[in-house]
Amino acid sequence: MNTTLEVTTDPLPRDLAFVGEALTAFNDGDVGVSGRKTLAVFVRDDAGAIVAGISGYTAWGWLYVQWLWVDEKLRGQRVAASMLDAAEREALARGCQAAWIDTFNPTAAKVYQRQGYQPFGTLPDFPVGRCRIFLQKKLS
Repeated sequence: MNTTLEVTTDPLPRDLAFVGEALTAFNDGDVGVSGRKTLAVFVRDDAGAIVAGISGYTAWGWLYVQWLWVDEKLRGQRVAASMLDAAEREALARGCQAAWIDTFNPTAAKVYQRQGYQPFGTLPDFPVGRCRIFLQKKLS
């Protein structure tokens, strides 16, 4: 079989979907079905605009918070904590036993630690001058 190596900055959505589906099939056979399910939490203002939000998923009994953002005007008002609480409750309802999140923002890391998340790893200079911190929490 002849093969070619392609590097692209503009992959076709169907090609990305194919790789994702192939990896999912491999992982399902290797460690069992993930049960992956999207999880989002939004905070909206009176006009319905999103002013804070979480995006992530649950899989293999874990909640992964991929994105967490709070509008600057709402920071320091425990909005992130409220959203994390809501996401964790939903994760528990889905049978999850733990959660993880990562950040390179030192202030965000402190917020997550106040919520009970504990660091378990770091990547120095990711991005340069910062440290990406990985945190986890047992859910109960």
